[in-house]
Amino acid sequence: MIRIVFLYIVVFFFAIVNANAQTISSISYEGNTKTKTSFLEKITEVKVHTVLDSTLLKQDVQRFIRLPGIAHAYFEISESTSNNVTVTYFLEENFTLIPSANIWTTDNDEFAYKIGLYEFNGLGRNLVLGGYFQRDIYNSFGINFRAPFLFSSNFGIAMNYQDLTTLEPVFLDEGTADYKYNNESLEVLGLYQYNFFNRVEAGISFFKEDYQYKEGATNNAVPQSLVVKKQLFKLLYEYNNVTTEYYFQDGFKNTVNFQYVTANDNTLPNFAIGWNDFVFYKKVGDKGNWASRMRLGLSTNNETPFAPFSVDNNLNIRGVGNTIDRGTGAIVLNTEYRYTLFEKKWFVLQGNAFLDGGSWRNPGGNFNDFVASENIRIYPGLGVRFIHKKIFNTVFRIDYGIGISPNATQGFVIGIGQYF
Repeated sequence: MIRIVFLYIVVFFFAIVNANAQTISSISYEGNTKTKTSFLEKITEVKVHTVLDSTLLKQDVQRFIRLPGIAHAYFEISESTSNNVTVTYFLEENFTLIPSANIWTTDNDEFAYKIGLYEFNGLGRNLVLGGYFQRDIYNSFGINFRAPFLFSSNFGIAMNYQDLTTLEPVFLDEGTADYKYNNESLEVLGLYQYNFFNRVEAGISFFKEDYQYKEGATNNAVPQSLVVKKQLFKLLYEYNNVTTEYYFQDGFKNTVNFQYVTANDNTLPNFAIGWNDFVFYKKVGDKGNWASRMRLGLSTNNETPFAPFSVDNNLNIRGVGNTIDRGTGAIVLNTEYRYTLFEKKWFVLQGNAFLDGGSWRNPGGNFNDFVASENIRIYPGLGVRFIHKKIFNTVFRIDYGIGISPNATQGFVIGIGQYF
């Protein structure tokens, strides 16, 4: 008897819910002059003739904003009949054909630059295609293609080719040596978005590394010439629960990277590396944005001068210098507070106060290296951001970091895009 009464209550409850449910009779899009409506219909989670769900509508808005081609989006609901509604998505598009240019000087006082051109909304379907040329003592170039929705609303592909040549410092017991380093690689990745929050990338890269000694210290155990072909297997998993409103972000994101490298030369061991990035954003009031990143990484602990985790201005510690040390493990924390100083239509000026800190495990070392004073770097600093709200990823940043750990340096770090 009790089971029958309970069943009636459940049926009655669902009857009430369905009686009040509203059905979507039509969906339209406004403001998309370049982005194809057919592409938007393909990736929209909300569909015609389904029950209205505000949670899915909000997720669709954030899905659009995550696209390079969309700067901002919102929706409106209009009642067409008593139980039917129409949904309209309003979109503000980004300008997505973006040239890039970076200029810097090297330790050898050589003038260096990197120029490129990328289209982030190719064919109105958010295909990314572009390339770059770099002159940093040596010539380098790369070509990139990314189509995350090529095959379906959640499955795509990415392909990257690069021929990169740089002058790299190699740290030996006897001192520092300079090597001419070349990496020629072809990478193919499959891209799969399981749902709004979760996505994976998996693939393989075929590449050739070429190290040629130029000058500096030497060690009989370290070759002065090394050329080897390798294969890199890559797996990336990302959980993303970050909401974006123009340049403000709120929420958290976690990304796990794992790579396994095999070499055709039997004298070189197979190699694994993995790291986890946890990023947290919090909007503070109307003008503030607190952002933090914690990176934990480990690799195969080979005693080698070519260790994979580097201490570098452009990667982890602002003001520390360009590749001043290497390790087989890393713990890095970056935290900063961004504050809007001025905003006028499309332009935003942000101030920024930050603290970067990290520690590394020496090649062949142990976990005690992470707490050794000579491996710890702490760099507070200040910076500014010049932001264009309607051009994709147009954040020009200037930061100045000052080291407070032993034997610290200081300096400017200039780049495109937020640091993290």
